[in-house]
Amino acid sequence: MKIAKTFRNRLLAIAAIALALTAIPVPAHATSKEMIELQTQVQQLLDMVQRLQSTVDARFGVMQHLVEQTAESANQMNATISALQQKIGAQSEATGGKLDAVSGQVQSLNDSVDELKSRLAKLDKSLADLQAQLQAAQAPAAGATPAGQTPADPNAQPQGGAGAPAASVAPPLKETFQAGVRDYNAAHYDVATSEFQDVLHYYPMDDLAGSAQFYLGEIAYHQEDYADAVKAYNAVLEGFSGSPRAPAAQLKKGLALLQLQKKDQGVRELRQLIQRHPQTPEADQARKKLNGMGVRINPPAAAAAH
Repeated sequence: MKIAKTFRNRLLAIAAIALALTAIPVPAHATSKEMIELQTQVQQLLDMVQRLQSTVDARFGVMQHLVEQTAESANQMNATISALQQKIGAQSEATGGKLDAVSGQVQSLNDSVDELKSRLAKLDKSLADLQAQLQAAQAPAAGATPAGQTPADPNAQPQGGAGAPAASVAPPLKETFQAGVRDYNAAHYDVATSEFQDVLHYYPMDDLAGSAQFYLGEIAYHQEDYADAVKAYNAVLEGFSGSPRAPAAQLKKGLALLQLQKKDQGVRELRQLIQRHPQTPEADQARKKLNGMGVRINPPAAAAAH
């Protein structure tokens, strides 16, 4: 635009000079063929200047129109990009919400499966206990006299002078469990172990039995007996999978395996915990542990296939 303006100014200057030449009065005696030719050339030059001026104006108008179109296209592109960014942001938020909902549904499904497994395990144990009772009832009575032998004197005392052992009485469930928790918190691990074992022995089908089993794992973990801790936590996961202690048991099992230098097994437990219970505090702790170890939370596709 600046070049065109400069060129146009020069043309106007030339035209002005030409006009000035034509305006100079010429004496009558100086009229000649050369002067006529000069005037003719000046007139041609003026015509050329006018045509060139028209061309420059036309091209300048085209250039201005192109600049306006380019600016309008740039504005439209900016508007399109802004709209696309907003759409992508909205889709990302919607996708994030759907992922959260799916994670919640997966966790609920896993909880339901764990609860079903726990109930099946309890049912299997009940059937086993019932079968044992039936077998005991079908066996000969302990006090029956075998054929060919004289019945014993009913007044005679059993050998050793002691009476028949009295049937063991089950301790109260909640009181025993709470006492175990108090002794555990006070680091009286031997006493707490005995109390939690009583809960497991006398009330194996109760929900508190899963918590008692978990505390046995905690006692072993605090005593740095990581192998027994793994066994205790595994008993929670297999026998009480529907227990609310199951996520914590899997977390501590993974940490205990890492303490035993079994990295692959420990990492697998932490990954399974994140997959099965993604919204729990224990899953958050597992993620932090894996990140701190520089281990990917989701295994590679090849490893997951195995």
